[in-house]
Amino acid sequence: MASQNVIELTDANFRGMVLEAEKPVVVDFWADWCGPCKMIGPVIEELANDYVDKALVCKLNVDENRQISSEYGIMSIPTIAVFKSGQVVEQVIGYKMKPELAKLLDKHLE
Repeated sequence: MASQNVIELTDANFRGMVLEAEKPVVVDFWADWCGPCKMIGPVIEELANDYVDKALVCKLNVDENRQISSEYGIMSIPTIAVFKSGQVVEQVIGYKMKPELAKLLDKHLE
């Protein structure tokens, strides 16, 4: 079951949710058919619960939202991007364990 703290992004809501966010935003670019994406899903949900007051944690399905995926040059998934003040400040590709993603995000918290 998905965490209520994970925000589902679309091409339509991306700008308001991510680029105009007051907090850092983690975006998991993923697809249904991607094995590593399915593996990282629970990790993303745990992050969303752990950082509920500090950051926004979101998922964007690249197959359903091609405009944003193409705008950010997403070629490999899962791609995890950290946005701060509307800019990508960090990006990793492939499955990562929770401590690694937490460390990545912690760097960008004020």
